[in-house]
Amino acid sequence: MINKTISLTAEGKKELEKELDELIKNRPVVAERIATARAFGDLSENEEYSSARNEQKIAEGRILEIQEILKSAKVIRGGKRNKIDLGATVSIDLGGRKLTYTLVGATEANPIEGKISNESPIGKELLGRKAGESFDFNGKKVKIVEIQ
Repeated sequence: MINKTISLTAEGKKELEKELDELIKNRPVVAERIATARAFGDLSENEEYSSARNEQKIAEGRILEIQEILKSAKVIRGGKRNKIDLGATVSIDLGGRKLTYTLVGATEANPIEGKISNESPIGKELLGRKAGESFDFNGKKVKIVEIQ
């Protein structure tokens, strides 16, 4: 695996740490389900056993993934800034619609929550710009109203 720095907000890092703790705490529960299902007998036709093993496989994979992310994580600083970079919350006017986004790393991007990746097309366009700047994006005029 190539060691790549992963940018996270402090909030994103805390959320991953919480998820990791919950997955680790849930290990004994899954192990108990496997043991109980194993006691039912023939494992080749035991749906409960297969389901529990699959749940364990998914959980262990996610644990390893989160551990790798946290090992490579660089926490993005917050606070007021004069140009757009990772961690900035930016209000834009996109063709008459006011939108607010927080620019985050790809790992914690979630457009529904207003978190866009610095690797997304609009994220790449916003990086390094200042309040008051305008640019064209997909045929629409974008004006940067405010940076937080």
